[in-house]
Amino acid sequence: MSSLLEGSHPGEFLFSEAPGTLSRENVTVTVPAATTYPAGLVLGKITATGKYVAYNNGASDGSEVAAGVLYAELKNAGAAPADVKGVAVERLAEVRLAGLNWNGQDATAQTAGVADLLTKNIKCR
Repeated sequence: MSSLLEGSHPGEFLFSEAPGTLSRENVTVTVPAATTYPAGLVLGKITATGKYVAYNNGASDGSEVAAGVLYAELKNAGAAPADVKGVAVERLAEVRLAGLNWNGQDATAQTAGVADLLTKNIKCR
């Protein structure tokens, strides 16, 4: 008997958000080659370009500050990094902490990321 592994669904990490699309922004995310970013990925924003990448608390380019949460999966099947249009939850939301993807960040980095999100009025529960 085989089993199926179901991936994340768009917005499944959300408990609540502001009415309409007030919580969300259209963003450009730089996705590494042959990579799929799941819904719920915590994002950082590169200061120099304004583009989003996976949150990395050890960086020094702006992505060390959690700036939002990826609403829906993004894929890059190419052989080089690509800028992909997506949607991020950036403000006025409650999210399920267990539903967030930290892209391998340790507990200390996650704690810092939760604090960053709170400054954007994104409450992790």
